[in-house]
Amino acid sequence: MAQKIPATVVTGFLGSGKTTLIRHMLANAGGKRIALIINEFGDLGIDGDILKGCSDETCTDDDIMELSNGCICCTVAEDFIPTMQKLLERDNKPDHIVIETSGLALPQPLVRAFNWPEISTQVTVDGVVTVVDGKAVTEGRFAHDVAAIDAQRAQDDTLDHETPLSELFEDQIACADMIIVNKTDLLSPPQTDQITRNLRNQSRASVQVVKTSMGVLPVDVLLGQGVGAENDLSERHEIHHHHHADDADHHHHHDHDEFESFVISTGEITDPGAFTKQIANLINAHDILRLKGFIAVKDKPLRLTLQAVGPRIDSYFDRPFGAQEPRQTQLVLIGQAGMDRVAITDALAG
Repeated sequence: MAQKIPATVVTGFLGSGKTTLIRHMLANAGGKRIALIINEFGDLGIDGDILKGCSDETCTDDDIMELSNGCICCTVAEDFIPTMQKLLERDNKPDHIVIETSGLALPQPLVRAFNWPEISTQVTVDGVVTVVDGKAVTEGRFAHDVAAIDAQRAQDDTLDHETPLSELFEDQIACADMIIVNKTDLLSPPQTDQITRNLRNQSRASVQVVKTSMGVLPVDVLLGQGVGAENDLSERHEIHHHHHADDADHHHHHDHDEFESFVISTGEITDPGAFTKQIANLINAHDILRLKGFIAVKDKPLRLTLQAVGPRIDSYFDRPFGAQEPRQTQLVLIGQAGMDRVAITDALAG
């Protein structure tokens, strides 16, 4: 069977920074073909031209689909499933699908929809990303403009859950595989640390909490989580029973100063099990977001390829070292700026 196409669900309230995050992702996609399903509606719908500015090799007009009939979690059968089927029937299938939900959408019903037989064999939920307005949450408001959300709610005739923002927020956190604390440039360092701690405590153990501003996030961190969220719904169930935009366009130039990556090279490893355990400990201690590379194992002709997404580490032997290729271990690490490179390098290269 052909490999399933990964889909990333991006959730978060109107004004939290979802569109800015996606715009940055498209500008830095590196040739990855991304299809977008955007769920905004009414007068608050996004200006499609904002996202259609992406490069031709990344996505075309046909790769951007707007679901404007109402909240995506309330129109799964009528709107979302047919749209996904249309996308999956194309000859030029995307490498990755990104779904930007309405700010009022509950992520759980959407993730459950990936088990519908019409699409389940062709697509998988790579990860659920919840974007949080760090300043609004710190101030106890959850969203920057509550009146705009009320207007959005009033315009949606399909909405079948009158859910308070506080409860919607808790369900978005409960379903997340990654929480992005956006607008940290508007917070003091102690405030940023506090909200990060709070969100870590409120979320599941494996969830990564990432700080950023202006939606700047490396594509390798945002996409490629490999979670398969539709297979562990019991872990991310709704906390509450529910009865059944967009972002200001900032023209500042932002680079990746909030993140850094570096390479560690070392010699052959005698005990790959112990080495992998050491890596797992370092990931937790130093908040490493991604780690990938290969290990030269003593007396083994094949390279041991290693990939880590947060605390989850996968490894497999992929191919022999080439005749001119040095037998060395090489790992690339991505994390928030300020990682203790010396301590990490000493631990792995020691």
